[in-house]
Amino acid sequence: MPSKLYRIQLSQAEREELVAISEHPKSAKEKRKRANILLMADEGEDGPGFIDSDIATALGCTSRTVERIRAACFEAGPSATVARKKREHPPRPRLLDGRGEAELVKIACSSPPAGHSKWSLRLLAGRVVALEIVEEISHTTVGNTLKKTRSNPGS
Repeated sequence: MPSKLYRIQLSQAEREELVAISEHPKSAKEKRKRANILLMADEGEDGPGFIDSDIATALGCTSRTVERIRAACFEAGPSATVARKKREHPPRPRLLDGRGEAELVKIACSSPPAGHSKWSLRLLAGRVVALEIVEEISHTTVGNTLKKTRSNPGS
């Protein structure tokens, strides 16, 4: 049996906190699972100290998940491991506001340019930039916007 790289030894207070999380019915499923993994991996006085494969089988996850949670607990502590990770960066602002989306849909529903039978996403992106609705936009963003607005330029 290979030796474990990260051995978990919880204090009584940490153990009580994890038990409270794992038994609370309103805790998120993944949060309860991480708490249970740490409780089963605990090699302290009261902990059973199961091996990763046994923990994974009992909780319905992979051994790699158990390894990652052990490592996270070793590096950041049990509370940080169980808690959800905070966003490092704020979300990017939207390129098209309501008015820009309306303009895009209007263009998509209009006649395609000469030489084309229908609008492509790249043509639409180019037209939106040419009309100075936005400075730059990708064809993927145009497609996602049209998908979201439920427009159907083909009908």
